[in-house]
Amino acid sequence: MSPYPYPALQERHSDTAVSLLSTGFSAHRALIQRAYDAFRDRDAAALLDVLAPDVLWVHPDGMADYGLGGTKYGHDGVRAFLARVPSFLAGMRLHPQEFVEAGNRVVVFGFRDVTSVSGRTERLSFVHSWTLSGGRAIRMEDIFDTVLLRRLIES
Repeated sequence: MSPYPYPALQERHSDTAVSLLSTGFSAHRALIQRAYDAFRDRDAAALLDVLAPDVLWVHPDGMADYGLGGTKYGHDGVRAFLARVPSFLAGMRLHPQEFVEAGNRVVVFGFRDVTSVSGRTERLSFVHSWTLSGGRAIRMEDIFDTVLLRRLIES
C-alpha cells in the first residue's frame, strides 16, 4: 500500500503540512494549521486556544464502546476525550495532506499513523471537517473507517 492514501497528492505535497501551506494561505487555513501543530507538539493548551470554549468535538458513533465516539462539548469535553485516548492507543501522529476551504469551513484530507497499546502501527486515512467562527473552531468532525481503528485497538 502506498504511504499516501491519496496517491495524487504524493507528487504535490510532502509528508508535512507545513510544506502544504505556503505564503498566501487564508486565516482559516492558518488557524487549522495551528491545531495540527498543537497535535504534533502534544500541546493541549495550544489546541484549546484554537477551539471556541463551546466547541463541538465530533467522532463516529462506532467508537462509543471506547468512550471515543459521539459529540463532546466544550474545552472540558475535548480534554476528557484527549485524556481517554491513551487508554486504547499508544500513539498517533496526524499527517494532513490537503486543505479545502469553503466559506467558514476547512476540510482536511490526510492520514494518521496509529500505534496500538500492543505496539502494532497502521496508517489510516481521515477527513476532518472544521467549522470556524470568530477566529476559532466551533466544530471539528473526525471522519474515518471505524472498523480499521477498532481492529487496531483490539490487536
